[in-house]
Amino acid sequence: MAFRRRAKSHPLFSQEFLIHNHADIGFCLVLSVLIALMFEVTAKTAFLFILPQYNVSVPTADGELVQYHYGLKDLVTILFYIFIAIILHAVVQEYALDKINRRLHLSKVKHSKFNESGQLVAFHLTSVIWCLYVVVTEGYISNPRSLWENYPHVYLPYQVKFFYLCQLAYWLHALPELYFQKVRKEEIPRQLRCITLYLLHIAGAYLLNLTRLGLILLLLQYLAEFFFHMARLVYFTDENNEKLFNVWAVVFVVTRLFTLTLYILVIGFGLPRVESQALDPERGNFFSFLFNNILFRMSVLLLVCLFQASVMWRFIHFQLRRWREYWHEQSSRKRAAAAAGSKQQSKLLKRDSGECCKAAAVQVSGLGLSIPPAVSWCHGGFPVPVSSERIQGLACARDRFLSP
Repeated sequence: MAFRRRAKSHPLFSQEFLIHNHADIGFCLVLSVLIALMFEVTAKTAFLFILPQYNVSVPTADGELVQYHYGLKDLVTILFYIFIAIILHAVVQEYALDKINRRLHLSKVKHSKFNESGQLVAFHLTSVIWCLYVVVTEGYISNPRSLWENYPHVYLPYQVKFFYLCQLAYWLHALPELYFQKVRKEEIPRQLRCITLYLLHIAGAYLLNLTRLGLILLLLQYLAEFFFHMARLVYFTDENNEKLFNVWAVVFVVTRLFTLTLYILVIGFGLPRVESQALDPERGNFFSFLFNNILFRMSVLLLVCLFQASVMWRFIHFQLRRWREYWHEQSSRKRAAAAAGSKQQSKLLKRDSGECCKAAAVQVSGLGLSIPPAVSWCHGGFPVPVSSERIQGLACARDRFLSP
């Protein structure tokens, strides 16, 4: 019976111990919260971690509807789901990505990018399906006016608030994962910039009560990002397959246009028609009260337009450089093929010239002529045409020379 090798043990609470066992530590903390639900003394505290807080009964035509608004207790719930995200990150890494990496034998740089794209493909696919379900069930697509009507949207349905809390938890968990995954120093600034932008947009939509607009914008953004990272995964497995990058390019342009159109429609035309409401911090409309004035609103719209323009400029510059490299590569391949064809043709001409020289020598020797070694029927590597009349004249000269 063969015994399995034991993994190398690290000193307790050391840096390597924390890196290799961070998911297990997070699982123990999550498990302790779940166990606390079993006891009456700790159940109330445990619910603060698991369920969204600040529920309010809102009267409707059909009765009362339980909805939610934001508050400081949401930070406790976000902390709990940060540990959930760390556990799921480790599961995807160990049971999916690591097994694929062993088969592909990628370099260190490609290995890091493959892991990043693999994690984001799983997250973006889940978020697109979840976000699409929320948007359809809440009727935000079928009724576009609901994006700005009755603003500020202080009270949220359960699934909308839970979605935003999970999104914030995921992008916050990505910060310690830079340390746990030992990301290269060259990649850290780019990933920090991406994480910060996502946190600013999601937290801004959540605090400014623009959750309905934020849901549709996240759906568009995650859809484009899913195709991009999926194209990178396919490219790492087969470097000749770049078809998905073309699909991503089309989806990216379409989503940018829709994003800019929605910003202008909602912030530029929809919100000015909404009557301004009085400041009521207890309802949670402090930030939306500051936001819904023309100066702040136009400033945000200007920043968004400039940001989208810069994104499109970088995208166009990247595509032009990519097409330029593609056409340069194609032209170099054509030149190499033409050079190889000319070399092959010259070899064939030389071979044919040699065969012609041999044939001429055989024909002359058949007439009994003796040709010195210096005499050749070829000139400059090409055969000199020998007619039958010339050969007959040589034969007559030979007869006259040999006749008595």
